[in-house]
Formats: sequence, structure tokens, C-alpha cells
Amino acid sequence: MRIAMIPARMGSQRLKKKNLLPLNGIPLIRRAVRRCHAAGCFDAIYVNSENEEFAAHAEAEGAVFHKRPEALGSNDATSEDFVAEFLRAHDCERVFQVHSIAPLANASGIRDFVEYASSGSFDTVLSCVEEQIECALEGKPVNFTFDQKTNSQELQPVQRITWSLSAWQRDVYLDAYEKGTCATYAGRTGFYALDRSSGIVIKRQEDLDMAEALLGYLGDGPEYGGLAD
Repeated sequence: MRIAMIPARMGSQRLKKKNLLPLNGIPLIRRAVRRCHAAGCFDAIYVNSENEEFAAHAEAEGAVFHKRPEALGSNDATSEDFVAEFLRAHDCERVFQVHSIAPLANASGIRDFVEYASSGSFDTVLSCVEEQIECALEGKPVNFTFDQKTNSQELQPVQRITWSLSAWQRDVYLDAYEKGTCATYAGRTGFYALDRSSGIVIKRQEDLDMAEALLGYLGDGPEYGGLAD
């Protein structure tokens, strides 16, 4: 079983009810379900939320609504908590988390990610954007040296985790969670590089504005959960 899980918490703080905000007239949560359908690689698609308002959106787009406990929608709950609760409720080999707030991760990209994660090489696969530019942490070089100037194309890319797409092997995740260790990075962890637009995550109004502008350039068709070309 390949299960897509779309998390949707109602109580976002920086951008209120962001999962329900329209992008080119279509709510982000509906776009996510449509992108999963268009990817054509899932046995089941779930919207995972503590709020019943998402049920109608899920069912209208042919997804199943999973109601997590109310406490798992609070600011104190972690993603590890609601993923573990979901995995306990649904038998599968892997779960693929598809974030509605990364609306430019298109159907083809989702399908390629799923195929990569299903290869069995890794227990956990995280999407990333490769930054092939000089990067530093607390003023110290990460992928370059102060001793010389290196051409950017020769630098080792830094893998910036985007959380647009994630995959976890169910038994490995739950085993780590029940032992009280970090389940998010459990087992053999790999990275899958997305294109830059797929790594845009909606956290503020400016992110939504940027996504809408890019969507106009990319073409808002079924690949993005939008209107037909």
C-alpha cells in the first residue's frame, strides 16, 4: 500500500487558515488532493486534520478524511505525534506526506519522489533543494573555505530540507517513536532534490503571492491541481 497523507492543521499562526486559502481560486488543500490523484501512484489519499471543516474538502476531491485527536492540532503537538497516530491507524508499508502548503510540487515531481522512496534504499526520504552557493552557519563556512574563492559551479551543494514531500517506512518510524527516539529521521535517511519552485512553502502572505505569480508562468494545469490547460 502506498498512502498519501496530507496534513492540515487549522490553527496556523503566521497565516491564518492557510490550508484553506485560495491559490488562483482553488484552496491549497484541494490542490494537494488533486496533485496526488494526478500523480497516479497512490492506493489511497488521506487528509489528516483535527478539524472537521476539512472533511468536506477531502471528500469532494475523492480523498478520505482522517480525524486526528483534537490535542494533535494544538501548537504543542509535534509532527511526530500526528504522523505516529496516523500510522497506528492505517496499515501500509510506507506513508508519503504531501504538504498542501508546497503547491508547486507538481504531480510529476510527486510521482518521481514516490518511485525513488519506494526503491527500498532508505527508510526515510526527505525532499530538499540543493543550494550550490557559498553557505555558512554561525559565520563559519559549510561548503567553502575562506582560504580561496571557488567557482560556484564547483561547490558541493548544500541540501536544504523543504518538507514539501516526505516518506517514512511505517515499522521503522513507529519503532523509533515508541522507543522515544527521533522518528522523523529514523533508520537509513536519504534526500531527494526538487526543483526550486517545488521547494516553496507557504508560511506568509508573501509566499502565497510568490506562488501565484510563479503559477502564472508555469501554467496552472492538472499537474498543479489547477484548471485544465
